Amino acid sequence: MIRLPPGASVRTELLAGLTTWLTMVYIVVVNPGILAEAGMDHGATFVATCLAAAIGSAMMGGLANLPLALAPGMGLNAYFTFAVVKGMGVSWQVALGAVFLSGLLFLAVSLLRLREWLINAVPRSLKLAIGAGIGLFLGFIGLKDMGLVVADPATFVTLGRLDTPAILLSSLGFLAMAGLAARGVKAAVLIGILLTAALGVPFGLTEFHGVVSMPPALSPTLLQLDIPGALKLGVPVIVLTFFLVDVLDNAGTLIATTQRAGLLDAQGRVPRLREALLADSGGALIGALLGTSTTTSYIESAAGIEAGGRTGLTALVVALLFLLTLFFAPIATAIPGFATAPALLFVACLMAGSLRGIDWDDVTDYVPAVVLVLGMVLSFSIATGIGLGFIAFAAIKTVAGRPREVSGAVWVIAVLSILKFGWG
Repeated sequence: MIRLPPGASVRTELLAGLTTWLTMVYIVVVNPGILAEAGMDHGATFVATCLAAAIGSAMMGGLANLPLALAPGMGLNAYFTFAVVKGMGVSWQVALGAVFLSGLLFLAVSLLRLREWLINAVPRSLKLAIGAGIGLFLGFIGLKDMGLVVADPATFVTLGRLDTPAILLSSLGFLAMAGLAARGVKAAVLIGILLTAALGVPFGLTEFHGVVSMPPALSPTLLQLDIPGALKLGVPVIVLTFFLVDVLDNAGTLIATTQRAGLLDAQGRVPRLREALLADSGGALIGALLGTSTTTSYIESAAGIEAGGRTGLTALVVALLFLLTLFFAPIATAIPGFATAPALLFVACLMAGSLRGIDWDDVTDYVPAVVLVLGMVLSFSIATGIGLGFIAFAAIKTVAGRPREVSGAVWVIAVLSILKFGWG
């Protein structure tokens, strides 16, 4: 049952759900495009994406009463298409089977409380670093989508052209969000997104192509997964990779978002963690059955949390909006990337504040934290950053003669990360 905490209101939760949806609805455009590269039907994967996001978010809101939304994960979809299907020559049906099997593994570990043990045993310094690292990772994505940073062969990234309307409007949107937030406006992020999108209309950057359309057929991907094929030699490595990446991504997202919402308990533990993990696991299973890559918790939920979301009602609103997206795709996809990108940058600035809680007088605490943060941003991977941070924490504590400060969970994640990096 969803209970509103003191100071919360239904109106605020509704607004938070709308804000989260606006910052993550891009996935209904991006995910089908990536999966189409694997040979999957574009229309069917659009429907699968919307349904997976709706069902996963509803499970998170209903089971865990947390303001977190789920959808097919960015990064995991790229691994699905470019590393598994194209890189290994595996059919997309077999790859979906691997996603389903990894979902079963997620579910088993969640029921056995092993994932809960892993996440609750993370030391405070690494929890704070995970929150800040994901924030800066999100900020880097925002800067890239705004066009403020672009690829460069000599320096890897460099400043983009600042004389284009999209970049100028994105920058204006970011400044509007920050200014409104400074004035105490709860809907600062949402107002900034809508303002930026509206200003793009005269420049032809925000375009509307109709209002209502019937959803495409789901049959080309529904229940098309090949589980027997996924059980063949070599695919278990794929299953374990999906599993490890999703565990680390989910752990980081759960810790970062609940910390930002002020929901962690006195011991720094995520509330109703078992239910949250069951929702994550169930979302991955259902997504594979529908015909999409791994469904996972979205860090964009931080935007809704900043708008005041504190309960599962926020997630349920997101679920409803993704269902409506099936029929209002022309409107949903009219919010362009340059309008949502400044929201990612603004949320990044807020999340980076968790770094102040790290003990900067203890080398064994702050060095692994910095390694974790830099690893996330520069490798463009939440899972890689977490892995590097945990390896550094275990190694530095041991060399410093303080191995007893390293929990069993940290050792497990460090060893698993070493194995994953070794698989390359």
